[in-house]
Amino acid sequence: MILQPRMSPESAPPSSRVSRRGLALTGLAGALIVVLVVVNGVWSRNASEARLKEETGQQAIPIVAVVTPTLGANRSSLDLPGRLEAYSRAPIYARVSGFLKAWYVDIGMPVKAGQLLAEIEAPDLDQQLLQAKAALASAQAAETLATVTAQRWQQLGGSNAVAKQTVDEKTGDLTVKQALTRAAQANVDRLVVLSDFKRVTAPFDGIVTTRNTDVGALINADSSAGLALFVISDIQRLRVTVSVPQNFVPAVRLNTKVTVTVPEYPDRTYSGVVEASSRSVDAASGTTRMQLVVDNSAGDLMPGAFANTRIELPADRQALSIPAGALIFGQKGLQVATVDANSKVLLKQITIARDLGQVVEIGTGLARGDRVIDSPPDGLSDGDPVRVAEPKAPAKKN
Repeated sequence: MILQPRMSPESAPPSSRVSRRGLALTGLAGALIVVLVVVNGVWSRNASEARLKEETGQQAIPIVAVVTPTLGANRSSLDLPGRLEAYSRAPIYARVSGFLKAWYVDIGMPVKAGQLLAEIEAPDLDQQLLQAKAALASAQAAETLATVTAQRWQQLGGSNAVAKQTVDEKTGDLTVKQALTRAAQANVDRLVVLSDFKRVTAPFDGIVTTRNTDVGALINADSSAGLALFVISDIQRLRVTVSVPQNFVPAVRLNTKVTVTVPEYPDRTYSGVVEASSRSVDAASGTTRMQLVVDNSAGDLMPGAFANTRIELPADRQALSIPAGALIFGQKGLQVATVDANSKVLLKQITIARDLGQVVEIGTGLARGDRVIDSPPDGLSDGDPVRVAEPKAPAKKN
């Protein structure tokens, strides 16, 4: 056996030393690559989980549409329903009993103050008047006799021919007879005045809006619980009674201008003013009754008709309007949800001035620059984050 001498590294050939170093570098590079792949995989997974969590959180934040309170279309006026009434209206009842002799006016006819409307036959009253006149004549005769008698007894009393007591009795009897004469005269005067009421006349200028009697009808005096013989209405001016919401009462002052429209003349308007206010609030409706006066010199408007009124309001009483769908009804009362500068929900208590259907006018609680959430989702609370939807761009016309 021939033994080969061992070679030391220093004595190895240069090519062998290079190949071993390359192998070491290659292994190190491979290990680094494996580590980088593992690290990249872990980082990618963590990044994906973070993105997923963020996207999930973003998806959980509700997207809302916001609107800004605006001045409504009726911001300078207050539209209220009302009922037209005659400025002066007088039901005419009989003051004497009897039968209707004749009537001279019918419904729709204009009348003047003092014009004869009808005549009543009152035979009972005529007989009472005759009886009263006879009683008056008797009383006057008794007074005349008592006067002569008293004068004579006074003359005798002056000469002490009769007792003073007797003179006083005759004088007292004259006083009684004079009182009876005055009472009889007063009764005659009363019946004469009642006789004048057999002629039914108009109390003021106007038109006849009702006639509830006819020739031969039995008339009962002072039957105010029944139907009036006639109703006279002055329609040159008409009254309109409206109920003004409490929030607007300070703005609706006397002599405020009013525009009135009626369904039968949709293309016409009639002017008026606020004439009176009840100066009290109805606890049931929260409104104040006010009376308007409308000029009806043309005679177009009719008492009893429905009317729409528009009351002009001062410029500083312009109310903010929001969609009715923005309202929130809860245990805390009426609220709206607004979005603050940090995209957080802020609930605000409000009061409604007027409900116009799809739009409501706000009395208190909102400012003009507030961003109000339209149709807010259920369960919103103060401080909840929200995302505001971008407004849609208007569609382009072809």
